[in-house]
Amino acid sequence: MKNSITILLLLFTVSVSTAQMRKWTLQECVEYAVEHNLTIQQFELDLENVKIDKSDAEGAFIPSLNANASVSERSGLVIDPNSNSNVAGKIFSFSPSISSNMTLFDGLRNVHRLNRAKLNAIASQYRLDNLKDDIRLNVANAYLLVLSGKEQLKSFKGQYAVTEQDLKKTRELVASGVLPQGDLLEIEATAANQEQQIVNGEGNVLIARVNLAQLLQLTDYENFDIAEEEFDIPPSDILKNSAKVIFDKALTFRNDIKLSESNVELAKKDVQIAKGAYAPTIGAFFNYNTFYSNQYQIVLDPTTNTPLLFRSDFKDQLWQNDGISYGFQMNVPIFNGWSARNSVKRSQISLEKAKVQFEQDKLALENTIQQAYVDVSTFEKAYEAALKSLEARTLAYDYAKERYDNGLMNAFDFSQAQARVDNAKADVIRTKYDYIFRLKILEFYFGLPISLN
Repeated sequence: MKNSITILLLLFTVSVSTAQMRKWTLQECVEYAVEHNLTIQQFELDLENVKIDKSDAEGAFIPSLNANASVSERSGLVIDPNSNSNVAGKIFSFSPSISSNMTLFDGLRNVHRLNRAKLNAIASQYRLDNLKDDIRLNVANAYLLVLSGKEQLKSFKGQYAVTEQDLKKTRELVASGVLPQGDLLEIEATAANQEQQIVNGEGNVLIARVNLAQLLQLTDYENFDIAEEEFDIPPSDILKNSAKVIFDKALTFRNDIKLSESNVELAKKDVQIAKGAYAPTIGAFFNYNTFYSNQYQIVLDPTTNTPLLFRSDFKDQLWQNDGISYGFQMNVPIFNGWSARNSVKRSQISLEKAKVQFEQDKLALENTIQQAYVDVSTFEKAYEAALKSLEARTLAYDYAKERYDNGLMNAFDFSQAQARVDNAKADVIRTKYDYIFRLKILEFYFGLPISLN
């Protein structure tokens, strides 16, 4: 029984540890970041507010309907609502009413406000989608930095393993008197330098992992890691398209460009709304009211022609004392301190600014794509050059190792050859992921989803 409990506890511990050490793929990181990013959540709430604004604009076309009721009791010299005369005493009264108002014409401002609200909802959606695009790029870049750091760390450890073998062999040769003590010290210095590289590499990987976790709004940094994936340079035909072709296509779907274009349309609606203040406003109204009072009325007896005190009951008074009023009203603006004219001028200035910003955004996008296009070509050549350099450095290292093993090269020259190989391997890894990321940026501007496959 005790052994069974122990096995169950071990299985539970293993399952918990496995759950904590989840390995994240790039796709999982991107999807999680988009779903849980706090700024995105704020923008989504802003979008809900914009939808409410649209509902407000639609409600402006519907007549308003309001009910009102007042209950009061007065004493002393009061006005009798039935006879409209001053009387002494105490009066209890109840006055309900219903009113309705509707705007028939206001210079089409309600129409323009509704159209503006619709445009604003579209613009807010573009703003939200543009933020998601930026987060996808940032997450992909952070993910590739972790991958690059991990590959460099593997390279450092592999180099250190080779150096350990050389160090062991050198110790034997020094002990046997074949090599001088200085060669052993040189190899030990090389091993110490590589150990320092491993420590720095582990720190770089940790920092890269923390940065990626922060983009995902995760705080359990110790148990966060990415999947052990290796990526080669993905095949791509993006460079078959010119930078101009990529830019022209980006203009058709980029959310930042659509947002900027929507801001121009919003500014045009603001001008139309402001100009509507020049026109007369026509409205319709309807009111229904009645009242009840506990005061007695003096009436003549039809048979004896003598005065009698009489008070109708509550329901009868409401029917007897009701009244209806309805009609139209018009307000014609004549002079209002130039507020309408100045409002139009401000709206026109805002429109011109939105147009200028739209052109600036297009120019910025074109510059970004041109730079991305040049970066892809540059980093592709840098990666190819790094591969050639590594190949040459590896051949030189193999030759140097052979000479060193045969006692034809001292330890200092051999360590220099090894350091050049180490640097060449680091350059290959760095330029590889730089090239991959620039390639994905350019594909992203061409409308292709972010994927390393």
